[in-house]
Amino acid sequence: MAVISTFMQGTPDLLEPLSVDAAYDRSRSAALADTTVGAVGLEIETHLISLDEVTTRVSWPQVEEVTGLLRGMPLESRVTVEPGGQVELSSPPAPDIVAAVRSLSDETREVRLVLAGRNLGTAYVGADPLRPAQRVNPRPRYRAMEQHFRATGLGGAGAVMMNSTAALQVNLEAGPRNRWRERVAHAHRIAPTMLAIAANSPWLSGQPTGWKSARQRAWGTLDSRVCGPVPGCSDDPAGARAADPAEAWARYAMKAPVAFVRGRGDDVRAVGAPVPFEEWARGNVRLGNRAPTAADLDTHLTTLFPPVRLRGYLELRYLDVTAPWWWPAIAAVVTTLMDDPVAADVSAEATEPTAPLWTEAARDGLGNAALARSAARCLAVAARRAPAELGSAIADLADLVESGRCPGDLLAQRIRQIGPAAAFEELAHA
Repeated sequence: MAVISTFMQGTPDLLEPLSVDAAYDRSRSAALADTTVGAVGLEIETHLISLDEVTTRVSWPQVEEVTGLLRGMPLESRVTVEPGGQVELSSPPAPDIVAAVRSLSDETREVRLVLAGRNLGTAYVGADPLRPAQRVNPRPRYRAMEQHFRATGLGGAGAVMMNSTAALQVNLEAGPRNRWRERVAHAHRIAPTMLAIAANSPWLSGQPTGWKSARQRAWGTLDSRVCGPVPGCSDDPAGARAADPAEAWARYAMKAPVAFVRGRGDDVRAVGAPVPFEEWARGNVRLGNRAPTAADLDTHLTTLFPPVRLRGYLELRYLDVTAPWWWPAIAAVVTTLMDDPVAADVSAEATEPTAPLWTEAARDGLGNAALARSAARCLAVAARRAPAELGSAIADLADLVESGRCPGDLLAQRIRQIGPAAAFEELAHA
């Protein structure tokens, strides 16, 4: 996606001490770029599974070996590995949603073929339904985040979030500066409805959770200053308009606790208490026995995980990953509701009553009557306004929504039929 051109220009040296005001200004400048609407980037996380033994996680040496092979392939997408061994493919910006879906669909198929040759598979499900949350990636950043969560009383939810969840992320341009406020607010407004449509994580660690999206439940349990919606980026239920999103993002970044501090080389030290970045910058706390730098701020921004993250573009992070026959339609629907003016207007009206229903969307999905109504209206307008090439996929998704079900309902039904281990293996072979 587009990056803000002034972010790295005219800024202090990355290793020079950073004041609160300078940190605020840097965060605000990094939030959004003045662009046109159109380009789309997609990111897909999937659970890596050994087809020889689906109940245990793939060892780190084996993960390194296979990801090394993937990175040697002529893929346009960047290949990364999450803490629990989840494999993520991040596509470069495509000119439109059709090109983005086509490119990532082709590359995920290529990846699955390579993995199958090593008796590995990938499961497209929002939360690992079978295996306990366990970190396998030894990267110092992830070790420090794990330690930070434990020290601040969030070890369980942090472990699930890091090691057992997988998402579909849709990256969209911020658009013209004079539309930022409404565009960011709309990304939040449609979120519970899209979350309910995409919910695909009813089981976790071998047990039913009673939630349609255990992935979102885990994120919602963490510190809202780091993982909750950015205050001021959405319209207030009382009727107040959203604030300037770049300003709201900067305030969020300053109030969010610091997870870890980098030292020399690979030294990364967890912060054992919830210390907001602004407290460090004011000198009220000295983390790592020093003042923060611009480099520290840039790292801090990568540890913030709100459902709509501002990275120069809009990173929509609230969708469970779903099977290859569902995620293209889900990506197309959310893009159409955001980027097509007619669909945006219709969906704004349809989702206004459901905008606060984050918990209900994750727990009840389309079992909530208000969310079912907003979902039906959103699918109807998306079907009319989305590119024709994705019409068939959206029609299938609309049929599922009309039946009152989400992908996770189908998975839960399959688990009841054949058990979690067999269903997990079936996902990996799909």
